[in-house]
Amino acid sequence: MNTPPQVPLDDRLKWVESVASLLDNQFKVPGTNFRFGVDPILNLIPVVGSLSTFAMSGVMVMTMARHGASGALVVRMLFNILLDAVVGAIPVLGWLFDFGFKANQRNVEMLRRHYVEGKYQGRGTGFVVGVLLVFLVLFGLVLYGIWQLFAFGWEWVSTAF
Repeated sequence: MNTPPQVPLDDRLKWVESVASLLDNQFKVPGTNFRFGVDPILNLIPVVGSLSTFAMSGVMVMTMARHGASGALVVRMLFNILLDAVVGAIPVLGWLFDFGFKANQRNVEMLRRHYVEGKYQGRGTGFVVGVLLVFLVLFGLVLYGIWQLFAFGWEWVSTAF
């Protein structure tokens, strides 16, 4: 994948870049170029880990939207987060997926390209309300999906024994 030139983000967004790095690339496996963050580690904790990383990602996207990310870009970012949350909730497969799919880092890179292409739209305060509503709906859907997954597992275990 071609990486765009490293363009510094707006100073107000430096913390977004730091949190994305913490979640997706903080640690390096010695002797390799493979990096991972605390996202896959937290997702080993059922429900709490997934919801906490989902919430952190959502706050980052809202911050990016508030500082000028276009509506189309925010939708793509929310899709990355939703994909990460849904697939990441699947035991074993989701944990492996979390080590390879770095939604937060992808979102920061998309924002970086957004700045390079000159699509920055200034302060998007009005848009943030819509993003917040979409995020809350997605958060509710993820909660419901996790609840259904556990209900299915409980039913399966209780009928097996």
